[in-house]
Amino acid sequence: MSPLGKYYVGAAIVSVLALFVLPLPSILAWLITLVALGAPVAAYFMLDESQRARLRRARRRGIGS
Repeated sequence: MSPLGKYYVGAAIVSVLALFVLPLPSILAWLITLVALGAPVAAYFMLDESQRARLRRARRRGIGS
């Protein structure tokens, strides 16, 4: 599994736990879900353009090997 796929699986697990298992109020559960899904996206957009390009090259290189 790719590293990016691991992040998606982790975010999905946190979302399921927050929404269905933990006895949290509904709004708090949705906030936890949004943070779990939005944190990697926000971190990516905080990179400058050269860092994003380097990350894309590293991902592409990892796909074929």
